[in-house]
Amino acid sequence: MAEHRLDAAPDTVHWGYLDATLKPHIIVDSGDSVTISTVSGGPQLTPTPDSGFHVPDALRAIHATVQPKLGGSHILTGPVAIRGAKAGQVLEVRIKSIELNYDWGYNAIRPQTGALPHDFPEFRVIHIPLDRERMVGRMSWGAEIPLKPFFGIMAVAPPKAWGPLSSQPPRKNGGNIDNKELVAGATIYLPIHVDGALFSCGDGHGAQGDGEVCINAIETGLIGTFEFHVRDDMTLEWPMAETPTHVMTMGFDPDLDDCVVIALRDMIKLISARTGISREDAYMLCSLAADLRVTQVVNGSKGIHVMLEKKYLRPRQ
Repeated sequence: MAEHRLDAAPDTVHWGYLDATLKPHIIVDSGDSVTISTVSGGPQLTPTPDSGFHVPDALRAIHATVQPKLGGSHILTGPVAIRGAKAGQVLEVRIKSIELNYDWGYNAIRPQTGALPHDFPEFRVIHIPLDRERMVGRMSWGAEIPLKPFFGIMAVAPPKAWGPLSSQPPRKNGGNIDNKELVAGATIYLPIHVDGALFSCGDGHGAQGDGEVCINAIETGLIGTFEFHVRDDMTLEWPMAETPTHVMTMGFDPDLDDCVVIALRDMIKLISARTGISREDAYMLCSLAADLRVTQVVNGSKGIHVMLEKKYLRPRQ
């Protein structure tokens, strides 16, 4: 299988939106891997030249030449087209590795945003040194946050009928999921809506708590290697994922209760399909062994992910 690379640059990123009409920058075969570099942060969130941090030339060039669209804040690298991918199939994205692209990250509070939009009336941004050797972020008050990098956004193109969309809310095509479980070694499955799939990623996070309550994680640039497989033996309405130990279903909606319904129904379907047990038994199993976690509450559409250990998915004897 072939290996490819796509780096963030003014002509390889789209800032703030997803769109089925974007032209792919590379076309790969199912089974190929692509290493993708990403950048993060607008000019007001980037360290000044005298800060001592290294700001990649690509980020400065993007600031100078690319305009954000539709209110989304995310600088996304892509898209990548997968040859032979058809609408209605599923794109399996194996996250092979994730590395830091910056020696810094940022976190910010913005008035009228986040889980407490009225409690913090002043804009505030901090820059956090990232220690690559020890894999920690050093906070100004002395705390060290372990780094567990992941991409907040992994997405395929939305349906053409939806038109260009802000990158802010997650949707059925993936997007701003902000799921901290999707580290290296995890796999995400995305429903394909247009031929070629058109995968993009960005919104690198060095560390994040479930909820992402102030609307930022440790935001940073990342370099990820992804292996793509087109699955014509699967159908999905919503993204799902797995780690080495768990399967995971997801739901996104402005109402957190509706997120629970979406993700839980999909987990019941998954359990029944893999084990052969009834929906009733699967529902009971979820109550006893599945964990419902709040993915994030700050992206317009909130998120719930349901996690179940794979040991419960052995076929019924």
